[in-house]
Amino acid sequence: MAKVNIKIEGIPYEVEAGMTILEAAKACGYEIPSLCTFNHGECSRGSCRVCLVEATGARGLVASCVYPVNEGMEITISSPKAVEARRCSVELLLSNHNKNCQQCDKNGKCELLHVAQLVGARDNMYQGEKTPVTIDNLTPSVKRDTSKCILCGRCIERCKNAHGLSVLGFEKRGFQTIVAPAGNRSFANSPCILCGQCVTVCPTGALMEVSEIDKVDAAMKAGKYVVVQTAPAVRAALGEEFGYKIGTPVTGKMVAALRRLGFKKVFDTNFGADLTIVEEASELLHRVADKGVLPMITSCSPGWINYAEYYYGDLLPHLSSCKSPHEMFGAILKSYYAEKKGIIPEDMFVVSVMPCVAKKYEKDRPELAKDGIKDVDAVLTTRELAKLIKRSGIMFNRLPDEDFDYDIVGDYTGAGVIFGATGGVMEAALRTAAYKLDGKELKNVELKDVRGLAGIKEATYKLGGMEVKVAVASGMKNAKVLLDEIRAGKSPYHFIEIMGCPGGCVAGGGQPFVKPCFLPNEEDNILDTYREKRANALYSEDEGRPIRVSHKNPQIIELYEKFLGEPNSHKAHELLHTTYSAKEKFKD
Repeated sequence: MAKVNIKIEGIPYEVEAGMTILEAAKACGYEIPSLCTFNHGECSRGSCRVCLVEATGARGLVASCVYPVNEGMEITISSPKAVEARRCSVELLLSNHNKNCQQCDKNGKCELLHVAQLVGARDNMYQGEKTPVTIDNLTPSVKRDTSKCILCGRCIERCKNAHGLSVLGFEKRGFQTIVAPAGNRSFANSPCILCGQCVTVCPTGALMEVSEIDKVDAAMKAGKYVVVQTAPAVRAALGEEFGYKIGTPVTGKMVAALRRLGFKKVFDTNFGADLTIVEEASELLHRVADKGVLPMITSCSPGWINYAEYYYGDLLPHLSSCKSPHEMFGAILKSYYAEKKGIIPEDMFVVSVMPCVAKKYEKDRPELAKDGIKDVDAVLTTRELAKLIKRSGIMFNRLPDEDFDYDIVGDYTGAGVIFGATGGVMEAALRTAAYKLDGKELKNVELKDVRGLAGIKEATYKLGGMEVKVAVASGMKNAKVLLDEIRAGKSPYHFIEIMGCPGGCVAGGGQPFVKPCFLPNEEDNILDTYREKRANALYSEDEGRPIRVSHKNPQIIELYEKFLGEPNSHKAHELLHTTYSAKEKFKD
């Protein structure tokens, strides 16, 4: 890589050619106050003007996040002119901002407030008419508040970068400009897949998940039999809300906290993941044997399901009919478990703690209810669980490590744990499919060809005398490549795993915010490594489980013997499978 010589505050440095001033300054030990690209990996086009500096060769001040360094450039960050300009930029943003900080969901994690403190912004320096407010809270998943939007454009770019979509864009012009779906419509009236990736990059409270904490409070107050289940990715990230390093698994403390919050039973969604694998692997083998629709595609990610229904309705027969793991578990809790424990299903309230905001929408789908009783009643994100714990005064770091309830249901294997990482569903399914085809266990259950953060991964495995070709994609931009192959009749695969969020559930829209300005003890490249660190936490738990294949989970075996009959039976389909329908894409 070519190098260039520059000076920052009069001190010479050698940096890589092509770097922006912001990147070069960071590499040389300077943190220019900013609200843009370098902190989040999303392009804001320098629109906020917060990171202004003086640079030789430039006409006036320049936005350091987009201005490239060149040979001999001299950069001044701390001149009175640059300091005052940055402060003025932030004060202008604040002049059109709803400053109800105490009530804001982003309180404590607001980057605008953080940078305002850094630049010494003064309150009410500019006063006048504000942009008209739009509150969009019509979906169960994501809400939008234009009074807190600073027009940085991160959400627009994340939607493009992760999914190849443009659900959000700049609407109107001049002082009236807002960020919204086309025509300032609600998310509910647009082809938004409700993944929440836009929420993860928003610097303020303009985009947030719709909270269901009040629903849980009401159920407990009403005396319902309230049980909770937690997705595997939650344990890999919850600790970040309490000062733990990214990638630290906090399974035992999470369980202890949930008990102290008053839940009757604390279950692991991994039981549902094991159940999903047994059903899904059997479905795949039936399709292969009966010359059914191939490739079969996983159906665990509700963001992906929304995308398929909006954009690839013609390919829905390729989707597995299996419900997602937490919905399967909810169905079993309100049937088999309720029957065995003498609980009236209507009196049971199932709460799922998920890394995903699309799960909030998923639980309300009419297809995921039986006799008018929903499989799952409320979904909390990892962030919402942290709020509950903090609200209750629980000192998370001092909690003992406790284990999940294994009361007829709830036991899980290592295969269930890895569902939270991209490639995990595929790996877990192949562990069981191999046994069903060969009649013997794999010597090495770690199928590392489908691991890692590559957008698309593919592998071929020899199972039961046949070559099984598989592919894995996360993020709809990558999924589109595989889906277009299917649509063109050129797909070579038998089985495809697709997850909505890039990197899988560990990077879901409901996970703790990864904002470097609030993580001073993490390494500088944390935005490049946090997905990997969280995934590794799940793989390490898989390695430590006594059983690592779903079909050997003793409670799953007993569930089939005493209740479901066999995988893909009529009763299994009645409780554990669902259907999907093509949606008409949004039109003007």
